[in-house]
Amino acid sequence: MQECIIVEQTHNIEGEISLSGAKNAVLVIMASTLLNSGKNTLRNVPNSEDVLCMINLLEELGAQVNFDQLNKVLEIDTSTVINYKVSPNIMKKMRASVLVMGPLLARFSKTEISLPGGCVLGKRPINYHLDNFKKVGVTFEQSGDYLVGSTNKLLAKRLALEYPSVGATENLMMSAVLTQGKTTIVNAALEPEVLDLIEVLKRMGAKISILPPATIEIEGVNTLNAVEHSILCDRLEAGSLLLAAAITGGNIHIPNASANLLDVFLMKLEEMGHSILIGQNGQSIRLMACKSPKAVSFKTAPYPGFPTDLQAPMLVAQTLAEGVSEIEETVFENRLIHIFELQKMGAKIILENNNKAIITGVKELVGTEVVASDIRASCALVLAGLAANGKTIVKGVHHFKRGYDALDQKLRSLGAQIKIEKQDILQDIPKEKTLEI
Repeated sequence: MQECIIVEQTHNIEGEISLSGAKNAVLVIMASTLLNSGKNTLRNVPNSEDVLCMINLLEELGAQVNFDQLNKVLEIDTSTVINYKVSPNIMKKMRASVLVMGPLLARFSKTEISLPGGCVLGKRPINYHLDNFKKVGVTFEQSGDYLVGSTNKLLAKRLALEYPSVGATENLMMSAVLTQGKTTIVNAALEPEVLDLIEVLKRMGAKISILPPATIEIEGVNTLNAVEHSILCDRLEAGSLLLAAAITGGNIHIPNASANLLDVFLMKLEEMGHSILIGQNGQSIRLMACKSPKAVSFKTAPYPGFPTDLQAPMLVAQTLAEGVSEIEETVFENRLIHIFELQKMGAKIILENNNKAIITGVKELVGTEVVASDIRASCALVLAGLAANGKTIVKGVHHFKRGYDALDQKLRSLGAQIKIEKQDILQDIPKEKTLEI
């Protein structure tokens, strides 16, 4: 017996639904509370497995944490933090655990972590983090399972990122806010979730400016204060819910979704033929699905381009669209693994060079057993199950629970036939691989 997501074909899901707080914002903001010594209050916190894992991490460092899961309020008292070492069993559960490196270096001038885990998306090296930490005075050495970083004094420098890595931008910025002098990060990531972190850091008392083109400038301060903050709504959950309606021919309204954070994605939905209505000042999105969607092509890119985290569910929409589409993944080299599972369901997809999918639309998908390899693939396979004839059994439920706050319940409230329960299955889920630096 193994826990699985059971999905039955569902037509025309419709209704109004609200978004949870953004997973990609809340984890780094939780890590940022290590920069101060006080009681921080975060609101609109999603009740996901990754949030619970980050809570365990903070508690291991000595923080006192209380999570009101019903009201989505998280209290983190960092005045009791005395440790800078994170055990491997916590680090290997999620990649976001590496984001404590910057705050711990700023607070203790030392950090001991093992290599981060999470989704199987290729090597996903953290060299952008390590190389730039070395430039600001940090030395690293391997000690058993641990990567030990230490410094006599963090230095303010001008840093250039070869690629606008979200994690590296966040880690370097968090270490710089308590580093005397001016630190400049060139070719920085400016995703909405990064901007939410900047808002939090400013409320703590940090001095941060955003300059063109894609540059973050930080003037170090001596201390930071505890903060209260409400996490921004999850644009990636919004995209997934909109696609659920599009794939099933439905009608959905998300009043707390910000259209201004999804410009390219919404443009592609309209190119498919779906009707999009946007509320005043870009707040609120309604989608009314068309009967015969057209295939569209796209390439993933850093914000404000097409989000890599919406590539998998959008690919599902193309498997049922009229015509041929090409999807190129430019952010993660192994983020098209889900196409093999979609092929089991009858999707007509050709993979080229491991990063490009050529999709020819089919009339229908067929339910079967599939395995989710990462968070976004789990969502994609659930959406495919909503459109597939028969029953779809999705294995790899831990990924689904890591990335979403009761997304199955939200879909069910819109009419979707979906449940999570234990089932007899034909084969075990492959063990999760350890990611390399």
